[in-house]
Amino acid sequence: MTARTLFLDSDHARERMANAWRYACDMLSQGKSVRVRIDEKKSTRSLEQNDKMWAVLTDISRQVQWPVDGKMQFIEPEDWKHVLSAGLKRHQRVAQGVDGGFVILGQRTSQMSIGEMCELIELAQAFGAEHGVSWSEGRRA
Repeated sequence: MTARTLFLDSDHARERMANAWRYACDMLSQGKSVRVRIDEKKSTRSLEQNDKMWAVLTDISRQVQWPVDGKMQFIEPEDWKHVLSAGLKRHQRVAQGVDGGFVILGQRTSQMSIGEMCELIELAQAFGAEHGVSWSEGRRA
């Protein structure tokens, strides 16, 4: 059976839910187990926020060096995402790596709410300003 996710936020929500209920009842009549889960959908970041985040991280990655493995170096935007999102939480979880070393267990930005993403972008912009980053055209705060 393929998992189905229904978002009930439209005029046709009752109809869609009724169809899902009939489908679940049909599965039960065939002797199959069915799991039903109802929860509130959290509004996650917008595409515009995602674009802004990557633009800001790219500017920082091109202009700010950061200590990695004991030496100052430029790091990729993806690395800056991990550094700054860990800073946003103000609490980091550290796991031991499989072959030694350590792995910081960060926060997934794809699961951030709109408000959390605003905070991350503001943190990144404040960090960049403190480190003299010149924002690219169209990436200004």
